Amino acid sequence: MSDVAAALVPRAERLLGAPLPVRLCAWDGSEAGPPGAPRVRLRSRRAVRRLMWRPTGPGLAEAYISGDLDVEGDLTEGLRALWHAVRERAASPSGGPVLATRARAAATAVRLGALVGRPPARDDTTRPEVTAEFHRRLLDPSMALSCAYWTRQDPAYRLADAQRDKLDVICRKLNLVPGARLLDIGCGWGALALHAADRYGAQVTAVTTVPEERDLLAGRVRERGLRHRVDVELGDHHALRGGQYEAVACVEAGEYLGDEQYPELFRTLHRMLRPGGRALVQQLSRPSPAADPGPPLTGHLALRPRARPLGETIGLLEASGLEVRAAESLREHYVRTVTAWRATLEADWAGFRRLAGEPAARAWRLRLAGAALALEEGRMGVDQILAVRPTDRGASCMPVTPETWYPAGAAA
Repeated sequence: MSDVAAALVPRAERLLGAPLPVRLCAWDGSEAGPPGAPRVRLRSRRAVRRLMWRPTGPGLAEAYISGDLDVEGDLTEGLRALWHAVRERAASPSGGPVLATRARAAATAVRLGALVGRPPARDDTTRPEVTAEFHRRLLDPSMALSCAYWTRQDPAYRLADAQRDKLDVICRKLNLVPGARLLDIGCGWGALALHAADRYGAQVTAVTTVPEERDLLAGRVRERGLRHRVDVELGDHHALRGGQYEAVACVEAGEYLGDEQYPELFRTLHRMLRPGGRALVQQLSRPSPAADPGPPLTGHLALRPRARPLGETIGLLEASGLEVRAAESLREHYVRTVTAWRATLEADWAGFRRLAGEPAARAWRLRLAGAALALEEGRMGVDQILAVRPTDRGASCMPVTPETWYPAGAAA
């Protein structure tokens, strides 16, 4: 057929039960669909094959990462249009018409030569976990791979400023003072550990399960002359011994634990704190257990983070013996953080492709675009939860008001 796009659009609209929200550009140069809509370019028959074998999220993600499919312009806007169409698709409760429509779509794909054999299996090189150098270029100088805290709208106020303010807010909520002992569980590249030791004079034990993170952080500790204040350990929370810390932090690290391990993490927080000590957990969340998770575009690309409802997390903290004192949503802050990361990625797209390879770079682009969409629409959030281990007499040792936690003039 000489007009592939014209053949595909009617089948796609029947599957959606609505007009196609994007303009389709096919490998033969043909185009169809609404003018002015986000443009989806099918670069080869393999794109159709992937979408037919693995409909919606997985097929779309693999087609994009492999380069068989492109979304021109703003990727988030393209995903938004596609996802809204899928979510609102009108389908018969019996499923009969849907099956028939899918069969006709498959027949069209066969006529186009796009359904010959199963698509190639996903290669693990498309996983978005990459090297420290990739993160060094993508993130701010602190290498914080977590939500920042944006306190100003001033154009001169950048991601590095927002990450610094986030680290300050955490340190203030934890009441870090010179000599205070901080346990940083899942420390990543060490942004919090270095900031707490350098700016607040804390004695920090930083724990990670990733050897590359341990080695890089140990080097940064030496470079900054902080070996007398920061110890870096390789291991997980199960191996922690001792206790009597004034503060414990777990910043966007607990999401990668399974349901059976998560309660044990909070029992560890309680066990490692002295009475009156504070724990801060920053983690991804979702509105409720039954909330619409949105398109599964990126979960199969990496170890999928478990976004738990805030209430569920608070319940587990309380069950461990900790008293929750404050919970703050940072969802809008994460939209700005992800947007800043995306801008950095796009500004040096060729450099990131050379560094990580085309599939991994495209996986990161898709991951960030999908995260921005989920955060904007409220299907994903991030919360900062402060808890305390009360004394035997029930004292929290907390201030009666929280005004000292935030930078002067902060506007969330």
